[in-house]
Amino acid sequence: MRTQITSSYRSAAEAIAHNNVAAFPTETVYGLGANAFVPDAVKKIFIAKGRPSDNPLIVHIGSVDQISSVISSMPHYAEKFIQEFFPGPLTLVLPKNKKISSLVTAGLSTVGVRIPKHTLAQKFLNECGVPVAAPSANLSGSPSPTTWQAVRSDLNGRIPCILKGNPSRVGVESTVVDCTGSRPVILRAGGVTLEQLRGIISSTRLQKHQAAIPKSPGLKYRHYSPLAYVFIVSGVSETVPMKSSAYIGTQSVQRNTFGMKKICRNQAEYARSLFHFFRECDAKKIQTIYCEQVSEDGIGLALMDRIRKAAVQ
Repeated sequence: MRTQITSSYRSAAEAIAHNNVAAFPTETVYGLGANAFVPDAVKKIFIAKGRPSDNPLIVHIGSVDQISSVISSMPHYAEKFIQEFFPGPLTLVLPKNKKISSLVTAGLSTVGVRIPKHTLAQKFLNECGVPVAAPSANLSGSPSPTTWQAVRSDLNGRIPCILKGNPSRVGVESTVVDCTGSRPVILRAGGVTLEQLRGIISSTRLQKHQAAIPKSPGLKYRHYSPLAYVFIVSGVSETVPMKSSAYIGTQSVQRNTFGMKKICRNQAEYARSLFHFFRECDAKKIQTIYCEQVSEDGIGLALMDRIRKAAVQ
């Protein structure tokens, strides 16, 4: 299969119209989309990624007007989240509309839905005219792609189209909030922080124990992993610098004996850079990556979640 790389959202939407898949940019990471109403189209996502079929997908829409085609009901507090954070890096899990393929939801009666805060993504989704189911546009288990080049590296020849945009601004996936109970529960930390959500609904809490059948992607399987071994360190003194090792964090490194290093100005830059840094390390055959542990407030909660999932268990 020849993979077309295009800057035209209309060309990318044609792939969706023909019940095929297309990769597209969002502010979190690049997604790999298909028509959420067509099971045969959704199957192509799982085939291209090598993704387990019991891992649910998130449905992306271009406007609030499309929500009714994806869900069947919504609590009042979810409406408040939509007013505050849509479009943005937030996914709400709600009872699904019967038109949404069960392949999208891994057989669950709930579905995750979000509107990306990304101009090109919104143009693409509105051109598609249907809800688009989309996980990250990478081979299953590998670091999520934050550039179109990363998508090409993983999926060239496996998908028909990549919509080329700028690097992702957030760099980690959306926050996923279960809105099917009496109060909201964060299933996956992401671009909208716990503090921001509690600023709207103070009873918002983190999920304490993983459900036997997760309602969100990113929970059941090892994710975000480079080829290198990933270790979490509290400071540079815990590292063993050598040409085959790398370091990323916010603390300055005086040594030049790392094969690669990335010193970030703050947690937001750290989160934005993490997956791209993992991929750069793989390209340079780095064997060990040291990731600085940071406080789990703000975006740090999502950042440490991704690092732990990538780290040596």
